[in-house]
Amino acid sequence: MMHKKSYRLADLAELLDATLVGDGQCEIIGLATLKGAKPGQLSFLSNPSYAGQLAQSEASAVILEEEFADSWSGNKLVAAAPYVAFAKATQLFNNSPTFDTGIHATASVAETAVLGSNVSIGANSVIEEGVQLADNVVIGAGCYIGAETTLGESCKLHSNVTLYHQLTLGRNVEIHSGAVIGADGFGFAFDGTKSIKIHQLGRVVIGDDVEIGACTTIDRGALEDTEIHHGVKIDNQVQIAHNCKIGEHSIICGCVGIAGSVTIGKYCIMGGASGAVGHISIADKVQVSAMSLVSQSISEPGRYSSGTIQMKTAQWKRNALRFQQLDSIAKKLKEIETSSDKA
Repeated sequence: MMHKKSYRLADLAELLDATLVGDGQCEIIGLATLKGAKPGQLSFLSNPSYAGQLAQSEASAVILEEEFADSWSGNKLVAAAPYVAFAKATQLFNNSPTFDTGIHATASVAETAVLGSNVSIGANSVIEEGVQLADNVVIGAGCYIGAETTLGESCKLHSNVTLYHQLTLGRNVEIHSGAVIGADGFGFAFDGTKSIKIHQLGRVVIGDDVEIGACTTIDRGALEDTEIHHGVKIDNQVQIAHNCKIGEHSIICGCVGIAGSVTIGKYCIMGGASGAVGHISIADKVQVSAMSLVSQSISEPGRYSSGTIQMKTAQWKRNALRFQQLDSIAKKLKEIETSSDKA
């Protein structure tokens, strides 16, 4: 069930920790971009490049910084961090369906499973032996939770999430559809003629306030656990291999691939489609730009990139050819330097 919501602008100012300038009785019924907003909607300006859209916006109010307050003549909520205030506003206007508590008639729940209060289990979900669900957990339709897995208070699994056996999730973990947590890590030993499977005996341990995107996979550890620490946010279609450890409040963007036994520090950002080779560590507060490959450990905070910049194809081909010639150019340069020294 979904509910429509509305707020007086004065109430929103208090809830968003913003300063109201204008009509506090103005009713806000939703959120929108500056360009798409209609009367009754609240918009925001956090990127100066969109300031030119203020003049044509039909929004009933705008969240903005003091710097841009004079650029908007209508109702405004002045905030030190407009994007953070907007994020809080989306929580107030969240239109996600609510779920009735109880177990759907088609769900299968093992007798040894332990369920807290106000738990919701959707149609065709399977809850195996020894599973523990704390209070206010929501399990969407078609989910599978393997034996002896534990979910903390207020966890939410969207439809068709798979959790393998013996996993541990903290409080307020949200996992989106199609995600698979706890599958075997990719481990094999070659005996000369064939690959021998290394059975993965570890777990996945997920901290509090973690969000995991659709179709993301996080593999269980081989011997030690794979660890996703408090506050980590993981986008869609991410692969995190066995034994990885992701530090608190780090952000892993879409299509990132992280090989086995990588340790990522706190407050890091892995840009979209970036990757890391196995058995390296990344320090706290490192930002890796999109499409970059981290091929060795990073010991200092900062921004890191790899690859070449965008250019026209013809120029890229010429540069690629020069790249192949770098070794011979370096040898010739060394010969010239040696000859110069002798002279």
